[in-house]
Amino acid sequence: MTMVAIFTGAGISTDSGIPDYRGPNGVWRQDPGAERLVTYGPYMADPDIRRRSWRMRLDGPVLGAEPNVAHRAIAAYERTSGNPLRVITQNVDGLHQAAGVSERKVLELHGSARSVVCTACHARSTMADALDRVRAGEDDPACRACGGILKSATVMFGQRLDPVVLGTAMSIAKATEVFVVAGSSLQVQPAASLAGIAAEHGARLIIVNAEATPYDPVADEVVREPIGTALPALLDRLR
Repeated sequence: MTMVAIFTGAGISTDSGIPDYRGPNGVWRQDPGAERLVTYGPYMADPDIRRRSWRMRLDGPVLGAEPNVAHRAIAAYERTSGNPLRVITQNVDGLHQAAGVSERKVLELHGSARSVVCTACHARSTMADALDRVRAGEDDPACRACGGILKSATVMFGQRLDPVVLGTAMSIAKATEVFVVAGSSLQVQPAASLAGIAAEHGARLIIVNAEATPYDPVADEVVREPIGTALPALLDRLR
């Protein structure tokens, strides 16, 4: 058996209708101002930023998105390969789980956009419920339990990754025999460093991404083909 870790970024979900962030047509390149709507300091300090952020989520594609062929290929690999698998994702869309990957096999580095959390009492509820409240006229819904500020249960810009989650990801990177990067520009640290950690600890590093990444020089294989065709073919080879 060969332990395989798959590290996924926004590029794996673009075929599900969710735009990436740093590609040529990425969200932050098209509308740099939108980044403030998901930056912790401005979000907490400015009610208008929060109102705009909730409106953005009303129109966002995440909750209605469906897994694509790449997500399904990973789920099929888990079911049929017989190899130990872990998925580490920068994505917050929940599409790996929706495709059928076991919850316990998916590590969400940046949290989940399908939930909201109170910044005061840490009570959690669903994003669907929060957006229903926005549609009903609450332009900045507060926590039902304590009245605190609600936010998406994701790691915003200006917030640190959960150290337990990051530590688990690092342990996986050190232990795995194959580390596949799928759809990540490997620009955001510390998450991007996992590719280097895996390579340093002897893993075969395979990068599947539309654009060059800083870790291409240390990769054993770099694939520039579309993820929807390249990843299923790669996983077939890794069986």
